[in-house]
Amino acid sequence: MAAPEHVPTKPNLDVRTYGSPPRRPDSWRADRPADFADDHRQPLGDLLGSPGPDQGYALRLARLLEPELHLSEGEHAKDALAGIVAIGLKRASVLGRAPVIHDLRIGATLFGFLDPSPAPELVELRHELFEEVSHFHHYMELRRLVDMVPAAVLRQTPAQVADAYRAGWRDQLHLEA
Repeated sequence: MAAPEHVPTKPNLDVRTYGSPPRRPDSWRADRPADFADDHRQPLGDLLGSPGPDQGYALRLARLLEPELHLSEGEHAKDALAGIVAIGLKRASVLGRAPVIHDLRIGATLFGFLDPSPAPELVELRHELFEEVSHFHHYMELRRLVDMVPAAVLRQTPAQVADAYRAGWRDQLHLEA
């Protein structure tokens, strides 16, 4: 370890140098539970999330979008924004980039949060899907909500999603029969 100049050293002591650890004869293998599989890629599938860069920025964008939301009685902005942000993050991940405001607008459009008078069936569905998803105990419900939105829909432009919403909001979602 280095010492300040005012600390006396004994001239006949050997200076300690760096010594590498002993060589391991075997090559490294990804065999721990948290290691990725043989293809070294993030696993994909339902309920696994959508990894992507700078995802925390979506929370800042959500604050900008909040005044534009049209909520019905019994709906809470924090729940709506949690679902919208999660959908927006999936879109950003599908497109391979950080989130932008349009990702969140698409999430809000798909569920009619930007529509002043959404269909009553959609409002009823929103009550079921978005209830308490902002709470961490309801993470699985949030993942199911996000998985209802197909990647093909998320690849569309905001204008295409808005047009498709007006034509028939059910066609944009994987709804269980």
